[in-house]
Amino acid sequence: MTASVTAPMRIRDMTLHDIDAASTIEEASSPQPWTRGIFGDELADTSSRSYRVGCINDEVVGFCGLMIQLDEGHITNIAVSPEFRGLGLGATLLLDTVKIAVARKVRALTLEVRVSNAPARVLYQRFGFAPVGVRPNYYRVDSEDALIMWAHDIDAAPYGVRLAGIASSLAARLPTAPVS
Repeated sequence: MTASVTAPMRIRDMTLHDIDAASTIEEASSPQPWTRGIFGDELADTSSRSYRVGCINDEVVGFCGLMIQLDEGHITNIAVSPEFRGLGLGATLLLDTVKIAVARKVRALTLEVRVSNAPARVLYQRFGFAPVGVRPNYYRVDSEDALIMWAHDIDAAPYGVRLAGIASSLAARLPTAPVS
């Protein structure tokens, strides 16, 4: 059952205090979830990582992570609590993360997604990610392949127009504009 959003989602930096909530969301989202230790290690690397959480009424309902290497970024992980899926919150978190990447001089983004995860693939394509290859048996628990996707020239004006369009559609879709 999908919850309704009656309060704005506030997006902020993930802290160590958010690891339990993020782990709960991760465990509900992945057959091969990240451990609390992985989240802790990622948060410890502030020079090349950015992790953000989305909160509604102070409850963490989603998160998104970014790793930066020179002028390339990697979306490491993104998940929304099952009861809040399909409301645009994942897109809102990804939009926030892409804006952080652009501000940090990233020119291209990549990610891996389960071949079977059609809703995520649609979301990523909306953000200009295109498939470029497959990592066979990437997900060890069930031997599922990962689709490798890239979005290039995210620092160029046409991509900025794409992001503005996404932001506008999200603002119209959510009952109140997301607060960042």
